[in-house]
Amino acid sequence: MASLLDLARPSAVVLQLSVLLAVIFVLLKVLQLYQERKKLIKALEAFPGPPKHWLYGHNHLIGSKNFLDQIVSWGEEYPYAFPRWFGPLLPSLIIHHPEYAKSLLGRTDPKASIPYKFLIPWIGEGLLILEGGKWFQHRKMLTPAFHYDVLKSYVTLMSDSVKVMLDKWDKKIMERKSVELFQDVSLMTLDIIMKCAFSCNSNCQTQSDSHYYIRAVFDLTYLLSNRIQSFSFKDVFYNLTSKGREFQDACKLAHSHTDQVIQERKLLLSNEKELDKIQKKRHLDFLDILLCSKDANGAGLSDEDLRAEVDTFMFEGHDTTASGISWLFYCMSLHPEHQQRCREEIQGILGDRDTIEWEDLGKMTYTTMCIKESLRLFPPVPAVSRQLSKPITFPDGRSLPAGCQAGVNIFAIHRNRDVWEDPEVYDPLRFSPENSSQRHSHAFLAFSAGSRNCIGQQFAMNEMKVALALTLLRFELYPDASKLPIMLPQVILRSSNGIHLRLKKIF
Repeated sequence: MASLLDLARPSAVVLQLSVLLAVIFVLLKVLQLYQERKKLIKALEAFPGPPKHWLYGHNHLIGSKNFLDQIVSWGEEYPYAFPRWFGPLLPSLIIHHPEYAKSLLGRTDPKASIPYKFLIPWIGEGLLILEGGKWFQHRKMLTPAFHYDVLKSYVTLMSDSVKVMLDKWDKKIMERKSVELFQDVSLMTLDIIMKCAFSCNSNCQTQSDSHYYIRAVFDLTYLLSNRIQSFSFKDVFYNLTSKGREFQDACKLAHSHTDQVIQERKLLLSNEKELDKIQKKRHLDFLDILLCSKDANGAGLSDEDLRAEVDTFMFEGHDTTASGISWLFYCMSLHPEHQQRCREEIQGILGDRDTIEWEDLGKMTYTTMCIKESLRLFPPVPAVSRQLSKPITFPDGRSLPAGCQAGVNIFAIHRNRDVWEDPEVYDPLRFSPENSSQRHSHAFLAFSAGSRNCIGQQFAMNEMKVALALTLLRFELYPDASKLPIMLPQVILRSSNGIHLRLKKIF
């Protein structure tokens, strides 16, 4: 018996020491977090902001319907930047002035964990999420896909897809009802991205009223927005909720679409004759470039990286552009004088033609100004955020320590009265050459700025020009006063009740 007790004592001592060490570790970790929080709170004292609740932070003050207006209102009260608390522990400095935005976007800080980490189950770690050397490597490998020689070959394909959408609207207006644009525009931009980036005729505009991929993307953006504005930050808890399960199911639908696109192309590449044809193309499409690109060491993208870049491009290449085009049409409907001037410019460029050519795009001077003014009022991506990898000091001397999260609210900068005169007014002349030259370099951020600006911004602008030109040649646009849109900032800027317009055929 004594020998058994003797054996048990060392085990008990070891267990006690283990527990003691664990407790000490936890206490040290808590102390570290407390010190970091104390340091962060002290730094944020330099940035006055709206009063916060000890538990909810500012979440209880911001609803999805008033979010953007509330941010703009706080921006008028608290110059340059103010803290926004997501609950009791996580603050973010909201920047709403171009000078502050320049300081942040001119650095190489990684994307903030929130909200971008929530995108990872959907789009993986592609160009939007990556940081450091791997981001630079991928950016370099993808840049050739957006050379103007490549974009030039896409204009005809864009025109074809827009015409399919307009043919659908021809039939809808026979019912003498307003048309909800966003769903049709989303299908159209998906059709374009499939043709231009993947050489795939999806027929998604005509095969069904609502392509399953569009439904999945809409569900994903709604669920992401809901999660960001709540306390659902931990995956282990979120995945157990009904919304978490919906998110996982929507991811599976989106991934099945991506997998289908990739597998079809790989099947082609497995055929030596097809591979030879692809490699001899004058212009490779996006997926060709992904599959054929090599880094400095001669290595290509892994299957995981390939899927991430495809999912990222499918998301960014059609959903953000769909937002931009839909809000552009809405702006045109509200301002018939600008709509008519664009129409006359386009008619003067095209003459009797009903197709757009590459050379036409550069001549659309006033149309381009109208597009940019629409993007100012309704930026498709209303905000971006960063996690500070090192301390930052802003032009007025205020600073933040490393580890803090800072976000640039693009919508608020575009509505800042210290930056724009009468910012609520739609005025395309803001983007005339003389006015643009006098504007702050970071006053207009529809495509962000700095090294991480939108790699596909020229693709998006070309698509918006083609869509607007062909639409104005066929229809006059009028607002539906009974169904005015309500801005909803999800991952992209949507309308909670859709974007409804009345269309009148031009004969």
